[in-house]
Amino acid sequence: MTSAESSYRSILLSRPGAVEAEGLDEGVAGHYGDPVPEQRALARGTGYVDQSQRGVITVTGADRLTWLTTLSSQVLTGLKPGQSTETMFLSIQGRVEFAPHAVDDGTTTWLIAESQEAPGLAAWLDSMRFALRVEVADVSDQWAIIAATKDLSSELSAASEGARAASSPVAVWRDPWPEISPGGYAYSMEPEHPGLERPWFEHVIPMADLDSAAAALDEQGFTPAGSWAAEALRIAAWRPRWGAETDVKTIPHELDWMRTAVHLSKGCYKGQETVARVHNLGHPPRRLTFLDLDGSQHTLPAAGAEVFLNDKKVGHVTSARLHHEAGPIALAVLKRNVDPRADLLVRDTVAENSEQEGTDNNGAVEQWAAAQTVVVQPDAGSVVGRPKDLMRGPRDGGMRL
Repeated sequence: MTSAESSYRSILLSRPGAVEAEGLDEGVAGHYGDPVPEQRALARGTGYVDQSQRGVITVTGADRLTWLTTLSSQVLTGLKPGQSTETMFLSIQGRVEFAPHAVDDGTTTWLIAESQEAPGLAAWLDSMRFALRVEVADVSDQWAIIAATKDLSSELSAASEGARAASSPVAVWRDPWPEISPGGYAYSMEPEHPGLERPWFEHVIPMADLDSAAAALDEQGFTPAGSWAAEALRIAAWRPRWGAETDVKTIPHELDWMRTAVHLSKGCYKGQETVARVHNLGHPPRRLTFLDLDGSQHTLPAAGAEVFLNDKKVGHVTSARLHHEAGPIALAVLKRNVDPRADLLVRDTVAENSEQEGTDNNGAVEQWAAAQTVVVQPDAGSVVGRPKDLMRGPRDGGMRL
């Protein structure tokens, strides 16, 4: 289920009106016929999203949390049962290789990853066990994820008479975004971060119970929402996603991922030298930005669409969706020195018969005017010698080199 060539198809795709998503969300519904109402329901806490295409990895054994801490950018040692975090496994050059969500239940650490991410992550973790008391298993075919903007644990445990009861989640991951986690550092400067409007919970349930769990939620008045709805809320929250905002060159600083996935006071791990050097003395070469797109064409650019300033390419779109309030929006990764006040132009060759919302084209090059909202500041990094309070630093101390 978790390979790039996977043919996984969720049982919920058999529902009337279901249209399969593409890319990272292939195998589940992009929408069920009404993308905007689905998004509104999800935003107000009365919707849920099938994310059963996601990968799930379990790590068990007495040494699991200390072992994961030594390998990753985050401190998992002492993670309490039910406590959520996220972490990264970096290359020697400090580039993001894996970025799973993590929650521990007291005996097992559950790592929730993208479908294309999970096999490589599981194999790499297994190769790093050595003589420690840990066991790693890719259990993606056994477990499904249902996501929502509220904790649905009690609702997933309930069902009306005559319906097979849905299983309680074995684990619930609460997204720490956009809080500044202990040891984290914020590169965005917004006093009211838009991510505060998007609480997010990922519920791990048995794959065999996915249909009954969805039926139980339906009976309680919840609306099934597709991945398009989830993506629109994620983009509006400036929330980076592995495989969407990342590429082979991505370092955490570029995406404001230092706030939730990196602990600046922890000990040595692979890639730490780059993390410390860029944070303390340098600047990330690229920066994440939020784009408000011109909606007059009723189309959206695809991931990878080029971003221009005065006919010079300065970056690319990573994700784009239609938001139920803001209209067409996108995240883009730009060169660091792009003027944050400049209006930009997005250009894309939209494929014929595209399944994007509202697309009606013949494959011609299209372009969209785009206004920036800065996520990562152009002068992010170089905190050594920086006057205090210009950016928000770690809650529990500075960097130990």
